[in-house]
Amino acid sequence: MANDKSGSEKTRLEAQKTRHKAESESQVSEKDRRLTEESRVSDEAARGEAEQLRRLAEESREIHEQHREELEQMRQEREEARHAAESARESAEEARRAAEEARHATVEAVRATADILAANLEQMKYLEEMRRVYHEVKDLIKKPPSH
Repeated sequence: MANDKSGSEKTRLEAQKTRHKAESESQVSEKDRRLTEESRVSDEAARGEAEQLRRLAEESREIHEQHREELEQMRQEREEARHAAESARESAEEARRAAEEARHATVEAVRATADILAANLEQMKYLEEMRRVYHEVKDLIKKPPSH
């Protein structure tokens, strides 16, 4: 009986040991399961953050592209304005040259008019002199000389 007792005690101890071992393994498994779940939640959060960062990066790229396009448009507008300013400068220079030529033409026209007026005045003086001489001669012819 002592053997029975010691055999049953042994079995009971082995069963208790097995139960403790199973409980420990169950606790370890539960811990592993919790850690796995925590890891899964953490991974999911990391994926969410990564997706958010990806979206932010995409938005940033789109904004950067939009700014690049706006800068290019501004550069083109500035270039067009530069060309327009150059054309305006050239037109102003042409207008200045034309005005200078017109001024010279006006001066020449005034000079020619002055020459014509001077010639007309000389002709009028000559005609006036001829008229005076004509009247003197006429008066001489009408009045015989008295001696």
